[in-house]
Amino acid sequence: MKTNVLILLSDEQSAPVLGCAGHPWVQTPNLDALAARGTRFEQALTPSPICVPARAALATGRWVHQTGHWDNAIGYDGRPPGWGHALLAAGRRVESIGKLHYAGAEAPTGFSAQHQAMHLADGVGQVWGSVRDPLPREPRPSRLFRELGPGESRYNRYDAASGELAARWLHERAATPDPQPWTLFVGFVAPHFPLVVPPRYLQGIPVDDLPLPRLLPRDGHVRHPWVQRFVDFSDADAELGTDARRRLALACYYGLVNFVDEQVGRVLHALEASGQADSTLVIFSSDHGDNQGVRGLWNKSMLYRESTEVPMILAGPGVPQGRVCSTLVNLVDIAPTVLDAGGVAAPSDLPALPGRSLRSIASEPDDPSRVGFSEYHAVGSPSAAYLVRQGRWTYHHYVGFSPELFDLATDPGQSRDLAADPECSAVRDHLDGLLRAMLDPLATDVRAKADQAVLVARHGGPEAALRLGPEGATPVPGVAAG
Repeated sequence: MKTNVLILLSDEQSAPVLGCAGHPWVQTPNLDALAARGTRFEQALTPSPICVPARAALATGRWVHQTGHWDNAIGYDGRPPGWGHALLAAGRRVESIGKLHYAGAEAPTGFSAQHQAMHLADGVGQVWGSVRDPLPREPRPSRLFRELGPGESRYNRYDAASGELAARWLHERAATPDPQPWTLFVGFVAPHFPLVVPPRYLQGIPVDDLPLPRLLPRDGHVRHPWVQRFVDFSDADAELGTDARRRLALACYYGLVNFVDEQVGRVLHALEASGQADSTLVIFSSDHGDNQGVRGLWNKSMLYRESTEVPMILAGPGVPQGRVCSTLVNLVDIAPTVLDAGGVAAPSDLPALPGRSLRSIASEPDDPSRVGFSEYHAVGSPSAAYLVRQGRWTYHHYVGFSPELFDLATDPGQSRDLAADPECSAVRDHLDGLLRAMLDPLATDVRAKADQAVLVARHGGPEAALRLGPEGATPVPGVAAG
């Protein structure tokens, strides 16, 4: 059955930060209700723990090493074509509201219309983050916490406007029915930094008594060398400074999840009130997670669960209700899901999509053999990093560095690296083999750095590139980059 599709995407939201996932302080009644009438995937991964590559993978249904959108300066420009292009070719209405983070509004990215779209800052994005070969030795300020605490940011206002516009859009579609199903993508920015949130969303969060993050280096945790090199380049936790500010940052992050739940609720209530809920497949997810201070790390860019696991909820026609599915899924599964809902086939002249329809996965028994994957080639990384996950095991391959291996069944917090344990060598070798069946780790790293070197040269070389791009968050539409 052909259905409408409503995609709701938050930004930088980790999988456990949901009321229905058992988080002790966030309040997400609207997302909890969506999960109750659909399926929540408790092991969903981002294809890359940073905005632009992850969003290009979502748009195309293809891995980052297949699309070549390596970092936050290489925005999706419609190549390769994605699910939006296939729907447009079938005569469907495909529109977006809010954050996309693509190359720009003029690029043919698969939408018939974009409303108040947020794209790469000044059309070039974070060019300074493309300087990776070699990664500069001089530390760079993170500037994550220039704004922190109760208040109202430009992002808060932007998200509220996006929610209001999406609700109005849904009522307008109901008032002017079309025989063809529609697809609407709504992108919210929260809980992405700046960690500023209206005070009422902090209610119920014990700001002064929140537990401090785990595995802090000051408590004896030794970071993996690849991770330490990343921190040497930009140390957000050092800039944050005190434990009081660490707790405040966590509280504001949780408060922003409360805030975005309210915006999602506004859209879902409009979908129901407009009489379209029974004919609409709803997909909620986030582009990547956030480290939330664990290991003294903030923001994203890591292979650990805090950064790579995202919420994923599917609800609507043909979706089991009240189910929690433990099969590994990924943002690349959204493309076949949208095409399936629209009754449209993927282009036959391109390689097959690596993902599967989430609606099919939700209707099947849990599959512990399905492989999870993510990769990182962006800002702060001295080399490519790859995650391969299957069953209870997760493996991290860092080009030029030692790997990591974790048993999530006995060590869900990933505090004990078993990669050098002889008793785990067969598991490590199996997961490494799965990775090499997908790609050549070193050759892919070389290709990413070569593409980035071309981009850096186009902007005048490393010294000029290091001065180009936003220092902080991407500006909202109509506001200059800062």
